[in-house]
Amino acid sequence: MLITNLSILVLAGFVGYAVISKVPNTLHTPLMSGTNAIHGIVILGGIILLVEGQAKGVLNDALLLIAVAFGTINVVGGFLVTDRMLDMFKQKPEPPAPPEEKPKAEEKPKAEEKPKAEEKPKAEEKPKADAPPPEETPEPAANPEEGKS
Repeated sequence: MLITNLSILVLAGFVGYAVISKVPNTLHTPLMSGTNAIHGIVILGGIILLVEGQAKGVLNDALLLIAVAFGTINVVGGFLVTDRMLDMFKQKPEPPAPPEEKPKAEEKPKAEEKPKAEEKPKAEEKPKADAPPPEETPEPAANPEEGKS
């Protein structure tokens, strides 16, 4: 009987490895989340054994309590991971468009003005010989004594 159970365990390990290795990465998380939820069977079995008192001894009770605690952590973690994964696939709502401001009846929309280009003499142009040189305007003297009489 022991040999049969051990051979089934080893064969199940090989089959599990062969199946899991063929699963693409995108499906691994949802499948693991579902498998973690199956851990609820361990929780249920542990609780039944603890309540009915079928486990004899303190060691068995401690092991059942640990199994129920870890099973609960695994189930809750599986559902949290699944929920988080499903949130990634939800479409985010588009933000509402800002309200458009309509011009008031009193205000008229201004026509777009084109900025005037500053006129600069081209470096290629030479001043004409008969044209007078540009006059320089003298700056006013900043002497405060001039205004006093």
